[in-house]
Amino acid sequence: MLFFAAYRELAGEGDAVVALPERSTVAALLSTLRGRGDGLAKLPDQVAVAVNQQYAARETVLADGDEVALIPPVAGG
Repeated sequence: MLFFAAYRELAGEGDAVVALPERSTVAALLSTLRGRGDGLAKLPDQVAVAVNQQYAARETVLADGDEVALIPPVAGG
């Protein structure tokens, strides 16, 4: 699990290992992260998630060893 920019600040770390039940989805992972009781409880409803360096939908099923990254929105012009 990788956290970038503002999400790194919320998590207080740049990466973490998150244990989930088999066949959990990205949505379940986000729910687990929000329930940790740290800054990640403040994750917005719409979070860009990449699994193995590809953007992933909430219903994407995760497998052991997947690299998951939370990517914050980018502002600029």
